[in-house]
Amino acid sequence: MALSGIRVIDLTRILAGPFCTLMLADMGAEVIKVEPPKGDPVRGQGAIKEGLSWYFSQFNRNKKSIVLDLYTEEGKADLKLLLESADVLVENYRPGVLAKMGFTPAFLEEINPRLICASVNGYGSTGPYVDRPSFDFIAQAMSGFMSVNGSAEGDPMRAAPPMSDMIAGLYAAFGVVTALHARQRTGKGQNVESSLTNGLISMMAYLSAEYLATGEIPKRTGNNHPIASPYGLFRASDGRVAVAPSNDVFVERFLQVLNLGYLLDEERFKTNATRMENRDELLEIINKVTEKNTVEHWIKVINEAGCPCGRTMDLSEVFSDPQVLSQQMLLEVDHPGRGTVKMTGFPVKLSKTPAKIHRATPELGQHTEEILLPFREGKTGSK
Repeated sequence: MALSGIRVIDLTRILAGPFCTLMLADMGAEVIKVEPPKGDPVRGQGAIKEGLSWYFSQFNRNKKSIVLDLYTEEGKADLKLLLESADVLVENYRPGVLAKMGFTPAFLEEINPRLICASVNGYGSTGPYVDRPSFDFIAQAMSGFMSVNGSAEGDPMRAAPPMSDMIAGLYAAFGVVTALHARQRTGKGQNVESSLTNGLISMMAYLSAEYLATGEIPKRTGNNHPIASPYGLFRASDGRVAVAPSNDVFVERFLQVLNLGYLLDEERFKTNATRMENRDELLEIINKVTEKNTVEHWIKVINEAGCPCGRTMDLSEVFSDPQVLSQQMLLEVDHPGRGTVKMTGFPVKLSKTPAKIHRATPELGQHTEEILLPFREGKTGSK
């Protein structure tokens, strides 16, 4: 597998950090999840079947679990032994907490100059908010992300999935792999950092570009696109159709399917700028056509015309969709003593070294003796 031979010491809990180490584990890294005696709090959260949290299982498959009490000298000594020969350390404490335990950047470099130290936090490790606690909802609020979601008449709206956690985890994993590549040239490790708030700010795309160029704060537009029209959900006779004509070519294809191509000859709808000015009128004209036929009809004919189009699906539809199943985005994993666990599949597809399930989600402390005994007996050395 792509990351075989890479050992990751995982001090993370909850979501952003475990999502980072999940991706490394799925690609073959040996991820040793270091848990406190009570375990990662997520072990007790979400839907629990046969005594196993499927939420925890989703984000901690392919890992090993050991228990260390890092508030004791013995626990710190065992962690030091692990870090002396590890490739990567991932932690999501508040900035400075790891150093207070004695694991300062200088100490880590001294015991293992090849170690890559990845931190996932709320705001970064500098600035006036460093000591503040953070959470996905707060990051969504403070990044500007919520300010552009929802309707113009309503409150700012958060995304239901924990977007900032997932994005910070993605960036941390990307940073780790980048640092591993750099280490091949330099022989040295380095620090990697991602944060919930920075990650979301980086994802604001054309919204931040428009603001930085014009100084105008983007308005909330609901399912309408902030800078393109027509675009969004349209009424069918039995539901809603999502259509995304993101440029003039797609707009023409879309309107031709609806027999509304003549609108592009009218000054009020000729360009994207004029369509934006007259958006409400344009959308009402389109909806009067689309509501005369079914969702299935429009998905077929609009896609055949080469314009992006789809239905809005709930999760029962998603996880029975033939495309999703073809992409193996639903996995069924046998868990010893816990039955079969369903979870999402691997979003990144590698042709020669693909991700795979090579280890069931670990029980709390399942691998403590297996991992630590060789170190305690002095049978393993530094890399």
